Amino acid sequence: MRQLLDRLEQFAVDVILERRAGKRAGLLRVVLRGLSFLYLAIVSVRIRLYASNILRPHQLGCPVVSIGNLTVGGTGKTPVVEKLARELSMRGRKVTILSRGYKSTRRRIPGNDPSPVRVVSEGGALLLDSKNAGDEPFMLAKNLRGVAVVVDKDRVECGRHAISQLGSDLLILDDGLQYLRLQRRFDLVLIDREAPFGNEYLLPRGTLREPPSHLRRATHILITKCDGSDLSELYRRIRLHNSTAAIIECRHRPVELQDFSTGKKIPVSSLQGLKAAALSAIASPESFEQGLRRLGVSLELTQSFADHHLYSKRELDRFIKRCTRRGISCIITTEKDAVRMPHLLNQEIPIHYLRIEIEIIKGQEHWDRMLNQLLHPPHPVIEDSETNGEELRQAAEGLVSATS
Repeated sequence: MRQLLDRLEQFAVDVILERRAGKRAGLLRVVLRGLSFLYLAIVSVRIRLYASNILRPHQLGCPVVSIGNLTVGGTGKTPVVEKLARELSMRGRKVTILSRGYKSTRRRIPGNDPSPVRVVSEGGALLLDSKNAGDEPFMLAKNLRGVAVVVDKDRVECGRHAISQLGSDLLILDDGLQYLRLQRRFDLVLIDREAPFGNEYLLPRGTLREPPSHLRRATHILITKCDGSDLSELYRRIRLHNSTAAIIECRHRPVELQDFSTGKKIPVSSLQGLKAAALSAIASPESFEQGLRRLGVSLELTQSFADHHLYSKRELDRFIKRCTRRGISCIITTEKDAVRMPHLLNQEIPIHYLRIEIEIIKGQEHWDRMLNQLLHPPHPVIEDSETNGEELRQAAEGLVSATS
């Protein structure tokens, strides 16, 4: 069943991105285009309900920073979350990351806290595996010591749990632009330099979750995957929708390779001239593969699956055999993919994953100013549960909960 769903998802992606030709694909794109107007109406109504205070975001009494994007995946959000959490934690903040735990398994563990909130880490040992936490929360918890990670669809409840049970005094809302139920101090919105607004169509016809005009909600805009090229046209488009947000340019810097089986660290310089294969299941496999080529890798074979694909031993064995027949030295994957791979015995070809970090190349002063404001926040606002129009708000939330 999982493989069937993955194939259907990949088919849909290929249709949306116009990788498939023919009458059926063309007709499906027309249907999806019509559904995009319905989607836009739902999104617009929901935002207006919050703008008019019919629906009100919850205030939890400590600073909240949202990191999100207008498009579906592919902007490199997780390294930004990691960077922000690490820098705030190193400066003395008790940080918790709130995540939805996309495609995680909701398994209740007998004897544990009855709260539906799943604690991936309290800042130390990992308490859940990647299957039950989700690949991105698991990866963040593994890389960030001193930072807690909690998972649940209801991130208001996540935040309450983090404050009351974990002693958190700062919350990072992962993938939070569309999550309007939680009041935030800053809204960081990521834009991919290579595809700033996806394919310019809204879901389900395209990859935009919201129209570009909704960029106006951002307090900070991070342009990712920058390479020093001229961005004046992109700046112009951004300023059409948001004239005040601080703009920060950044790139993803390869840090090292790690052996999937042994954990041994390998310098990035060893990639030069390496005959390798790329294996990934991310939103933008082309970007990953191009990055490897820029590092000097001779890519002899590539294979990609649907985003967040859970690998099976059979799939890995089959790919390893293909690589063996081609005389390939190693397989390179992403860190996010590595947490979804089963360990193999008698592995014929080593599998390495590439560790990357975010690096700011322009606008560091905006980042530092934001950090300073988070380290020295104004007096907290205590959540007020007694608000006017509670019954009306609950009814409205029920109508639009599917989009939250």
